[in-house]
Amino acid sequence: MSAEDFLKAKAQELGFDACRMTRADEPWAASERLEAYVAEGRHGSMEWMEITLERRKIPTAMWAEAKSAVVVGLNYGPDHDPMMMLERVGEGNISVYARGKDYHDILKKRLKQLARAFVEETGEDVKVFVDTAPLMEKPLAAKSGMGWQGKHTNLVSRELGSWLFLGVMLTTAELTPDKTEVDHCGSCSACLDICPTKAFPAPYQLDARRCISYLTIEYKEPIPHEYREAMGNRIYGCDDCLAVCPWNKFAETASEAAFWARAELKGPALEELAALDDATFREVFSGSPIKRIGRDRFLRNVLMAIGNSARHELVSISVIPLLDDAASIVRGASVWALSRLDSARFTVEKSARLEHEADESVRAEWLMEHLKSV
Repeated sequence: MSAEDFLKAKAQELGFDACRMTRADEPWAASERLEAYVAEGRHGSMEWMEITLERRKIPTAMWAEAKSAVVVGLNYGPDHDPMMMLERVGEGNISVYARGKDYHDILKKRLKQLARAFVEETGEDVKVFVDTAPLMEKPLAAKSGMGWQGKHTNLVSRELGSWLFLGVMLTTAELTPDKTEVDHCGSCSACLDICPTKAFPAPYQLDARRCISYLTIEYKEPIPHEYREAMGNRIYGCDDCLAVCPWNKFAETASEAAFWARAELKGPALEELAALDDATFREVFSGSPIKRIGRDRFLRNVLMAIGNSARHELVSISVIPLLDDAASIVRGASVWALSRLDSARFTVEKSARLEHEADESVRAEWLMEHLKSV
């Protein structure tokens, strides 16, 4: 059995849904695209992209001995249409990938098993990566023929659709590359048209600063006002551009039970989420990627959804109590939610609280909403 056949057979045995190979030591257009992306500032506040730019451009910049890349994929396809959640405004809409267990742990464990077996079989050196190192997984997956980067910049597979977790094993072995897949997007622009914040300046280009996934997960400041209403009930990530892709007609529900949505994350009530303190937040989201953004940023997102919910009963249940929260980012978000749900109550509260608010960002929230109302 060849090394390539061994890897694919072992990957299938370990439960991977795809396994492909490509060269790791060749120049490629992805490095130039990344450089332009960062130069234009489209990475937003993700400073690590700029810091690691040179190492990220090509795999050998991070490991000079790497000759080949083995790319594996795990399907996390949902058992429903994620777009239906947008209609349930009283519930928090969590991105499909974050409703189950943290994929990093599951994928890396299997990838290490694959790497160990390959080392025992060939004696070659290897290093494994799952979304935690300066490595461009999506371009590598496209280069390997697993799929192509669609107009939304995510990977699309003809066999598996858009719902794929990716992992990479770099190796010193000289593996025969798989044939690269061609772009099958054609004239379709569904992913570009559906984006609620118009985060795609052009096909195959993303401006993270406008992307709801970036704003709810990576961005650490108050959500810019221009995107708050467009967020709807999305409290962690956004699946719109993935969900509408026609190639998902070939996607199947994830076979890995760990990726199935936990019952409490399928459509959690906004008032229950708004009541979380730090300890309860950590308990509820233990083993979930949501835990890494922390309780304060998560409640910031929940309050955006509450402000968009048109549920006036949440003013006294969820919003007023959070006007006194210890975290300024939560207080500021609650000001906006209050102004959206009850303008009269907002005016009363503003008069009572504004002069006592020490944080300038929260004072700005009060004043901005006041100016809108006069």
